[in-house]
Amino acid sequence: MNHQPSLPSPTRRRFLQQSAAAATFGFPAILHSASPNSKVQVAAIGVGGFGYRTFTEVASHPKVAVTALCDVNAAAITRAAKDFPDAAKHRDWRSLLADAGDTFDALVVATPDHMHAAPGVTALRARKHLYVQKPLAPTLHECRVLAEEAAKAGTVTQLGNQRRSSVESRATVELLRAGAIGKVKEVIIWENKPLSWWPKNTLLRPTADPVPEGFDWDLWLGVREARPYLDGTYHPMSWRAWLDFGVGELGDMGCHHFDESLDGLALGAPQRVRQTTPGSDGPLWSERREVELIFPGTEFTAGDTLQITWYDGDLRPDASRIPLPEDVSELPESGTCWIGENGTLFKNFRGGKPIVLPEASFSPQNYPSDLPPRSHYHEWIDAILSDGETSSDFRHGGQLSETVLVGALADRFAGEWLEWDSQALAFTNHPAATALVRRDYRDGWKVPGLG
Repeated sequence: MNHQPSLPSPTRRRFLQQSAAAATFGFPAILHSASPNSKVQVAAIGVGGFGYRTFTEVASHPKVAVTALCDVNAAAITRAAKDFPDAAKHRDWRSLLADAGDTFDALVVATPDHMHAAPGVTALRARKHLYVQKPLAPTLHECRVLAEEAAKAGTVTQLGNQRRSSVESRATVELLRAGAIGKVKEVIIWENKPLSWWPKNTLLRPTADPVPEGFDWDLWLGVREARPYLDGTYHPMSWRAWLDFGVGELGDMGCHHFDESLDGLALGAPQRVRQTTPGSDGPLWSERREVELIFPGTEFTAGDTLQITWYDGDLRPDASRIPLPEDVSELPESGTCWIGENGTLFKNFRGGKPIVLPEASFSPQNYPSDLPPRSHYHEWIDAILSDGETSSDFRHGGQLSETVLVGALADRFAGEWLEWDSQALAFTNHPAATALVRRDYRDGWKVPGLG
């Protein structure tokens, strides 16, 4: 399935010679942006499942040409190639970048979380524009390196927390910054969608099951240690539940839920975090949790600190603390409540505008009304074409992902306060927690500066 020319052209030979001094899989610099009159050449790594939706949304921009597809699953490549028959086909992202790096300007990475950082950092070092699905990476160290490499590259980046671009989320940020409920005293978030991706099998047997035809299990494992393929365990989709591959429900949905508070209240990194429900110490994350994160106060908060409490796995906050709009009879499946000095702001995550309560105290005329629809995917391409910026570049997306990961790591040390030093990338009171900030990569997959 790999698209590998038998002999490099003179142009490609020069390309490879120029890249010799770069990182392990190195490339020359490209132009900072494409000409407004030309198309942005886009490659995609991870083109099955939500990855298919991600890169096809990008490709719907009229000035995008998809030039290369990469996936460890032949079936995913076959499906995507029906829509983009002229795109080169690759199974291994390393061959995509090494052999076809001169055929694209921008890269979409929509793989399982554990394989975000290695191709992402490699592409940034080649000065490719980069779109990465959320969270940015499953470890704090990888998130930090991605953000640092993006700053060095000067290319256009975007984290795939697409809800950030919705009218409802942007209106929420405006209401918080405008002081619609006064200074905020506390934030409560709950996410209780069924865990459809939880593994059907959690028994880690030493004997492997047959690997599905056309699926490269070793390439899927990538930077993580080799292990047997087991049906209903890791693939497809069940990887989120495992410490080695995902970040559980908080990693799945946290970048959507925390974004409005971090932006609307201008919050920095959390100072401390604690999980108050039972945690996990094995290969799986917990199926449910209640997590408290304490942030330094800002001009938009009522105190010197602000607490955000997160619930998931069918755990819900005390309903008596959550005022509801007149037309809502019970706490919805997922949502956020901002408790302010002069009222509360309520938002149903599954849809609908943010609502200031009590409703009688806030005139409908005061709701933001001039926010046009925006495509999170097209915004990235437009920024590439115009030397502009995106709403969730890796400066923002990196901090957002780090906040989510700090919250998630409390699951491994339930009941304990973990004191977080963002600058040092360390939990100052907990060496065992700090040891999880960074993960080593297996031999053959090392990337300088990462694992």
